[in-house]
Amino acid sequence: MYSKRFAKEVQITRHAAQRMQSRAISERELSLLIEEGQTRFKDSKRFWIAHFFEERCDNLLCVPVVHEKDLLVVKTVMHHFSWEG
Repeated sequence: MYSKRFAKEVQITRHAAQRMQSRAISERELSLLIEEGQTRFKDSKRFWIAHFFEERCDNLLCVPVVHEKDLLVVKTVMHHFSWEG
């Protein structure tokens, strides 16, 4: 998968792929989340991306992401998410 928004290849960890499968999150939804989601940065390398999916009963999906040199690494996929603070 490639992100035009971040101009990087996207690597999905095994853990994230397992969460996607168990939560019925498609690669299309993940791509949309990455390309159009709202971001909140923890620091220059780590951040979260969240996107609201009206058609899903768990609505707001979120991925914690790490910027690596040439990659965007998706660490996991969360559902029923809400921003804190």
